[in-house]
Amino acid sequence: MNHPFSDLPFVKLNRRSTLLGALGLLALPAMHASAATSAKTKKAAVPDVWPHASQVPGGVARLSLGPAATRPKAFAGDVPVLVLGDPIEWTALVGIPLAAEPGEARITVRAEGKPERQVAYAVSPKQYREQRLTVAPRTVDLSPEDEARYVKERDHLTVVMATLTDLRADAALQMRVPVPGRRSSSFGLRRVFNGQSRNPHSGMDIAAGTGTPVLAPLPGKVIDTGDYFFNGGTVWLDHGGGLLTMYCHLSRVDVKVGDVLKTGEALAAVGATGRVTGPHLHWGVMLNRAMVDPALFVAG
Repeated sequence: MNHPFSDLPFVKLNRRSTLLGALGLLALPAMHASAATSAKTKKAAVPDVWPHASQVPGGVARLSLGPAATRPKAFAGDVPVLVLGDPIEWTALVGIPLAAEPGEARITVRAEGKPERQVAYAVSPKQYREQRLTVAPRTVDLSPEDEARYVKERDHLTVVMATLTDLRADAALQMRVPVPGRRSSSFGLRRVFNGQSRNPHSGMDIAAGTGTPVLAPLPGKVIDTGDYFFNGGTVWLDHGGGLLTMYCHLSRVDVKVGDVLKTGEALAAVGATGRVTGPHLHWGVMLNRAMVDPALFVAG
């Protein structure tokens, strides 16, 4: 869970009464009510955008790229960044790694017929809480055999996480939560296993009973399944544009690589496999190869 590849795991009317005295005063409450109703209507007309912006380590930056006839290309270093919008306004969605240092960061933007440019944004500091857990000793102090297994799995998952396919033209990025339940461990927690510090928690843990169906939060394609040392039974989905999701500690996997799922289709069942303290779903969201907070993609 805290290993680099474990648990990879959002025109008021100003009516002035022409009457004087009491009539004018009696009109005031109606004016205020009208203004309040107008304000509520105006607020309700502003749609939510997904994912919500949160320019902190483990968050997402929403950067305006302005107009362009065709979709610009954007890069964080040499990693492509997801770009949404239309010729009137394009927006880059940048996943910020948990290890990012606070301060200024930049992406490179290349638009057809325009010179390459840099777009800067600020990463603000965020202090995540600490969580101490007790797990099987062999999942903290690895034997040579387990270490070799982990290295092999890490190399394989590096390829999986580099998956980049085209984003659907009708892509909507608000996700449904894959299973109902209490969030038993939030994203970004600094994890201490058996007294030893490990990498921060890179997903959202949702407490649910073994066998609870796990549902796809968005349309996606299955790009990997497996039984991994730290993550146990695992499924990866590709949603396009470098947006991937991961589901770990599964008791059962009901899909195979190449399957295409719709939102709400079952892909697996909750379990307690891998490095765990009990049955739950570890849900991870990856954007431009950075694990980011799944809460930014869901309502509530």
